[in-house]
Amino acid sequence: MDSNATPDTTTKIDTVLFDLDGTLVEYERSPGEVLEIAFERAGFDPFFEVEAYFDRFDDHLGPGVSIDEGRANCFAEIAADSGRDPEEGRAVADAFAAARDQSRVRALPGAREALDALADDFALGLVTNGPPEMQTAKLAAAGLGDHFETVVFAGHDAAAKPDPEPFEVALDALGSDPDRAIHVGDSLGSDVTGAHAAGLRSAWVQANDGSTPGPEPDYDFASVGELRNRPW
Repeated sequence: MDSNATPDTTTKIDTVLFDLDGTLVEYERSPGEVLEIAFERAGFDPFFEVEAYFDRFDDHLGPGVSIDEGRANCFAEIAADSGRDPEEGRAVADAFAAARDQSRVRALPGAREALDALADDFALGLVTNGPPEMQTAKLAAAGLGDHFETVVFAGHDAAAKPDPEPFEVALDALGSDPDRAIHVGDSLGSDVTGAHAAGLRSAWVQANDGSTPGPEPDYDFASVGELRNRPW
């Protein structure tokens, strides 16, 4: 698909793809809370804030790099830039991974209701960046594992979003086409950009990504529960 493809907004939609994190589920403990626990368990006074993690984490991800490995490299770099031993950063990353229980997630308000309302009339798929074992654990914990006809673990089954490939893989599995599909996600840079690159329409759940620059979505909402109204 041409990365400059323009979604066809005249064809009736019969397929809805969803992002997972920040769109349908959230952790019970925030990353900042987990980082505080990690510093305590590693035996160090905090030497960086969670914002530094957010700012640099994507720079350490890539094909074949796990979330835990990328985080360890990120924390090591932050430690080195702070004049500390990079191994201290890796120790904090190990403690973070141990404290970040993937089963301690919950469905966001309105998520189940929206999926139930759409299931009778639309093919539903999930396109999520992250390793299968981690994302599957979240789906199970939130009680959403049975809502999707196909799940694409972008970065593992296909390239990571915003590459168009994971959207194309999902549509192929569902027997659908880009002009008949819409993708719902909370990231302008990952979800909206990727959906448009694959020729899909986009619905942006803006609550968790209000300051991130990116393209104009076709629809935007304050919460995923508003999708029950099927604005398309």
